[in-house]
Amino acid sequence: MHAGPEGATGLHRVLNVKDLTLMGVAAVIGGGIFSTIGSAAYNGGPGVILLFVITAITCGFTALCYAEFASRIPVAGSAYTYSYVSFGEVVAWIIGWALILEYAIGNIVVAISWSAYFNNILHTMGLDLPNWLTVGYQTASNIHDAALATGADVSGMVYTNAPRILGIPFIINLPAFVIVALISMLAYIGIQESKSTANAMVMIKIVVLVLIAAVGFWFIFSNGTTANWTPFLPNGMGGVLKGVSAVFFAYIGFDAISTTAEECANPQRDLPKGMIYSLIICTVIYIVIAMVITGLVNYSEFANVSDPLAFVFERINMQKFGFFISVSAVVAATSVLLIFQIGQPRIWMAMSRDGLLPNAFGKVNKKYHTPGFSTIVAGVLVAGLVLFIDDKLVTDLTSIGTLFAFVLVSGGVLLLPRIEKQKGKFSIPYINAQYIFPLIYVLTIYLFQERTIQAITQIGTEGYQEILFIIFMLLAGMLAILSFVKKYSLIPVLGVVCCMYLMVEIPAKSWLVFFGWMAFGLSIYLLYGKNKSKLNK
Repeated sequence: MHAGPEGATGLHRVLNVKDLTLMGVAAVIGGGIFSTIGSAAYNGGPGVILLFVITAITCGFTALCYAEFASRIPVAGSAYTYSYVSFGEVVAWIIGWALILEYAIGNIVVAISWSAYFNNILHTMGLDLPNWLTVGYQTASNIHDAALATGADVSGMVYTNAPRILGIPFIINLPAFVIVALISMLAYIGIQESKSTANAMVMIKIVVLVLIAAVGFWFIFSNGTTANWTPFLPNGMGGVLKGVSAVFFAYIGFDAISTTAEECANPQRDLPKGMIYSLIICTVIYIVIAMVITGLVNYSEFANVSDPLAFVFERINMQKFGFFISVSAVVAATSVLLIFQIGQPRIWMAMSRDGLLPNAFGKVNKKYHTPGFSTIVAGVLVAGLVLFIDDKLVTDLTSIGTLFAFVLVSGGVLLLPRIEKQKGKFSIPYINAQYIFPLIYVLTIYLFQERTIQAITQIGTEGYQEILFIIFMLLAGMLAILSFVKKYSLIPVLGVVCCMYLMVEIPAKSWLVFFGWMAFGLSIYLLYGKNKSKLNK
């Protein structure tokens, strides 16, 4: 599993630190800040900025672990490759399968969000597509069924009025399908073209977000709406933590940089810098924007708001600026789609090289120097699903799959042999966790003592959520013992624990779907990958 010399893989080494940083920002600043930040603000109030800080710190620990791996193993494949080196083939396959949730399934959410903003723009311009071409079948069906259950009128709904084929309503999300197809074509053509396009869109996004912050703070302080920041924690920390999935979804993507290792001019030096720089930039942007939207409009008004940035400016009678934001959201979502459609094929390419997927997934197009077949499959998968699926079903699933990958990447660093720091290569600073982490664990028990005691004493009647919390506390306790005995490095230990805790806060029903998804993936490995694996030959 080596990148080989220049051109050995057929991929062009054209990316530098600036390109990687901008790609990271392109992947992270998108669907989350323009959509899911609204639901997080509704649950957490102005205090949602604390969740952005908590999530950023968690991602920061993980980013350092990714950077350590990227410096030592400059090969395409992201967490899949790193898990292969640390844990072996079976765990690597599980991670590769989980990463489909982050890149392919996660891109479905982004594409649907893109479609919603795009349709808003068309409506403002007086151009409206038929409503049965602007929403997925599953979404329309769910809304229809919910209305029937409450006895509401359904005569004006999409599901009722859509044309029918063999008695089945014909309802598809056409704009989402078209944008995924176009983005997949761009990803197929080449990394140089994709890089230039992504960089341009990132600069547009940053300029727009700076403008939003400037106008927002000016309005807040000139019109005296700072009272909206009080109370800071209207629903306590429990309300803040309800937004874990929504906020973490906003950070998904910074690890996509690691999938381009074989297209970096100097991966050992540039990949770590690109990941860390992009994470810092995105965190500052998120905190500022969260302060702006909760200062402009009271947090309680964000219920069921899917376009929070446009909503707040329309709410304060700045409709033209709201339209401008809708246009910006389309640009933002487009850049995220591009980065994710670049990342997924390169993970499949790495898995194919190891024999876990058919050889076609690993072939590089001779003309465009991209993993052509994998790019086409990723495009067909995402474009096909966005036609009819409901985005709410996959947001939690995307977050839990990504956190699972982050846990194993952070844990993998603990298994790497310690090496002397080399000039020009990144290395995680070693901080002995022998005494520090056990003390942190004891402090955690003290802070969560009421929840822990209640969960244990009522385990027979508790729901899945509290059982997950008990499992988390047990695993964290085991890690505290291992840290004391083996003198683990503190940063990756904290990465493992923080990601596990965020996983616990995701609804239990999403865990059941996640386990089903992983079981399906494992069955594919047992039926195909295990027999074709190059490691077993």
